[in-house]
This record gives sequence, structure tokens and C-alpha cells, in this order.
Amino acid sequence: MRTKKNVIMRVEHLSKNFVIRSKKLTEKNKILHALSDVSFDIYEGETLGIIGESGCGKSTLGRCLVKLHKPSEGKITYYGRDLWNLPDYEKKKTRRDIQMIFQDPYSSLDPRKTAAYSIEEAMKVNGIGETARERRQLALEALQQVGLDIQHMERYPHEFSGGQRQRVNIARALCMEPKIIVCDEPVSALDVSIQAQVINLFRSLQKTYGLTYVFISHDLGIIKYISDRIIIMYLGRIMEYYTAEGIYSDPKHPYTKALLSAIPPESPLAKKERVPLTGDIPSPIGDQVGCPLAGRCSHCSERCRKEIPKLTDVGGGHMVACFLYE
Repeated sequence: MRTKKNVIMRVEHLSKNFVIRSKKLTEKNKILHALSDVSFDIYEGETLGIIGESGCGKSTLGRCLVKLHKPSEGKITYYGRDLWNLPDYEKKKTRRDIQMIFQDPYSSLDPRKTAAYSIEEAMKVNGIGETARERRQLALEALQQVGLDIQHMERYPHEFSGGQRQRVNIARALCMEPKIIVCDEPVSALDVSIQAQVINLFRSLQKTYGLTYVFISHDLGIIKYISDRIIIMYLGRIMEYYTAEGIYSDPKHPYTKALLSAIPPESPLAKKERVPLTGDIPSPIGDQVGCPLAGRCSHCSERCRKEIPKLTDVGGGHMVACFLYE
């Protein structure tokens, strides 16, 4: 693991609720709890992996970090300053500092504009480059950094492969000279062979520019390979977080154990014990009572059904939200 540096971003008791517009539901049941009481730090120069099954809130969390969603409760601070209460003169700089790369590389680009135009337009909006010629040169340099060249500048999105389109999106983010890049499942829509190339590109760019990544994925292998620390999420809450090595070698939370037991063994002949999760996933709509995993956990007690466990340090910064470790 890389040496921990300064805290570049801090998330404190973050919650995000959405209102369901339906006349069939009571007022209490119109609230969907996408995130509930989420807290963690992001260190300068690290890759923080966020993993969980679909609907766990990881993409909503990423969108809150880049100010696409405003939190319902809690606070996000960037270098100690409240991200949602910055003075006007700092807002533009902060918007450049925190970039996002989305899951679908095609919908992230304007189909009517060339790759060069998409990159240059982003620079123009953010005041990067004094002249069109300078922005053109910066766009070319960014494309070259991600493995493309001058021949790709005038191509439209439909003329690229999926991997090339994602490289254009990465180049556009690089031109903003960011400090943090939130990567929301950036390789899940790509072929497996291309995934490896793009992941290695992310690591190379991190070393070159000293970038900090928040890497969101549902792929256990990719998260293990790229992350320094990992957050395990379930139904809008953090179940466990620790170093990538520690999470995979010594998982604590029953949900983490079940998740990691689903990884196929390296040898097809090897036997691996599965940790099953039976029962249905509870609804994130309405009042949230008890541990979200209570109905599917073999260690569930009466207390689990009534109280929500808090994150507890079980040693060395290994945080677990489970009554088993109190």
C-alpha cells in the first residue's frame, strides 16, 4: 500500500434520499434511502475502491462527490473546505479539480462532435488555454497520453471502439488537470482484454500525474488489483473498509465474506466453500430499522433486527459495522 498522505477529501455522515412521486404511497413510504450515514476519508495519491452489488448506492456516492447530487444530510469537505459552501471564486477551480469518468463511454460523448471538439470545449468552458491553437495542442497531448494520436482527433464517437471512446473520456478529464477522478465502473462496458489495457492506463496516469482515484466497481478482481483501500457497501451503508490486502486476506463482516466467497478459485479443481446469503434484499424505501443484512445473515440476532450497527475499529484501522465485533 502507498504511504498515506494528506486527507484530500472527507465524507462525514453523508445521506442521500430521493422522493418517489407516487400517489399510491404514503408520505413516509415516498422516501428512498440511497445513502445512509456514510463516512470515510480519501487520501492524496491513493486509489479508494468502492464495491457492492447493484443498488447499493455506490454510483450515487460518486455523484455526490462530484456535486451532481446534493446530499440530504452530512458534509463533504475538500482540503478542509465544505464542498457545497465554497465562495464563488473557488467553485470553478474545484469543479476542475474533481472529475468523473462514467460507465458508458458512448453516452458520455456528444455523437455530433469530434473527439478533439469534445476535449477543447471542456477546456474552453473551464478557462484552460488562451487560444484555440493552444487548446488544440493540449487536446492532442492528452490524446497521446492515453494511447491515441492526431489521426483520432477528427473522428466521431461512432468511429471509435468502446475502449477508444473511454480513452477519449479519460483524455478530456486529464485536460482539466484534476486532483481527484471518480471512476464509475469505467471498464464494465468493455471487453475483458480491453479492460486490462484501460486499468493499466489508469495506473500509469496515476504515477505520472499523482492522481487520486475513487474507483467504483462490482468486479472483485479489478477492485483488488487497482485499490489501496476498499469500501464494502450494502443497501446504502458501509459494511466494512480497510486496506485491499487486509480485506481480501482477512474479511470480517458476514457480507464481505459472502461476497469474496463468490470469487472462482484459481484452479478449476480446487474446492472453495461458498458463504450463501439466503432471503430477499430489503427495500430501501421507507423507515430503515435494524442492520440491512439482518434478513439474510446466519449470525442475525434480535438486536440486529432492531438496531443499526455502527462502524467499529477492530484493530489497525479495520472498520466493520457488525455487532459481532463490538
